[in-house]
Amino acid sequence: MRPSLRSTLALTAFTAVFGGQAMAQEVNVYSSRHYDSDDAIYEKFTEETGIAVNRIEAKADELIARLEAEGDNSPADVLLTVDVGRIARAEEAGVLQSINSDVIAERIPAHLRHPENLWFGLSQRARIIFYAKDRVETPPQTYEDLAKPEWKGKICIRSSSNIYNQSLLASLIANHGEEAAKEWAASIVDNMARPPQGGDTDQLRGLVSGECDVAVANHYYFLRAFDKDVKGLTDGVENVGWVWPNQDGRGVHVNLATAAMTKASPNADDAVKFLEFLTGDFAQAQFANSNNEYPAVTGAVGDEDTARLGDYKPDTETNTAAFSDNAQKAQAIFNEVGWD
Repeated sequence: MRPSLRSTLALTAFTAVFGGQAMAQEVNVYSSRHYDSDDAIYEKFTEETGIAVNRIEAKADELIARLEAEGDNSPADVLLTVDVGRIARAEEAGVLQSINSDVIAERIPAHLRHPENLWFGLSQRARIIFYAKDRVETPPQTYEDLAKPEWKGKICIRSSSNIYNQSLLASLIANHGEEAAKEWAASIVDNMARPPQGGDTDQLRGLVSGECDVAVANHYYFLRAFDKDVKGLTDGVENVGWVWPNQDGRGVHVNLATAAMTKASPNADDAVKFLEFLTGDFAQAQFANSNNEYPAVTGAVGDEDTARLGDYKPDTETNTAAFSDNAQKAQAIFNEVGWD
């Protein structure tokens, strides 16, 4: 991995140690988040506490591999990721430790935290159903409805390698069991309008182009088309409708951007202060505004653009840790049913 300038500067700061111990009053962050708006969070934290924030940014798998290679000598205190499935890989690698914080426990709902406090959610990402208004009069109302024969040849959805789909299927395993989840996945393959291709924005483009009538995507990919010109989507976005799935049942599937403390954290006390700061009103608003997401803290002020989607009932029955618990089963099912 070739580090960015920001990463190089942060790495230089990491090496400024005395007797093998990290300098006091600093927190070293490994982040797979790539939002410039996060800079304001780090600056505000330093302003209020005097604790410097050093940061290295890379893909989550690269950061986890780095933590494994560094072992007990890792300078990292905090790991930030953009999906529960990815933080689960860090959990499996044994590079995290439990966070002992009454502040986090009070502010972050239990279903958005790991049962043993190995990580918690920073912001919420809803995976919802979109449809072409001019071709669909009665859209599917649940994830389960997507498997019905009436949608054969009409659905656009990403590949099985996509972490968002892996987490969605993992949640279905948690709620219905492996066999029912496999039947659902096989039916989705039958109902695909085309082989899986591209990202979430490409699924929405499929609605505009007429390749499909129904698509599954994270909510913020849709909202981006209102904030800026998204080729192949913005011009036709007014014809795209949406459904908050499972509102009469368990609620919509919500994934998370997450935060965790590393096992080898050399600045554990300051790391906890930083993690607690991430649950505060300022940081929660920044997380929401940077990517049209929803705050993890109940009652925190969210992004104005999300208001156009209306209120929704999230799935609070399924602990998000189930996404990681069932990740391997989900991938095995995808492979078995031929979901590319």
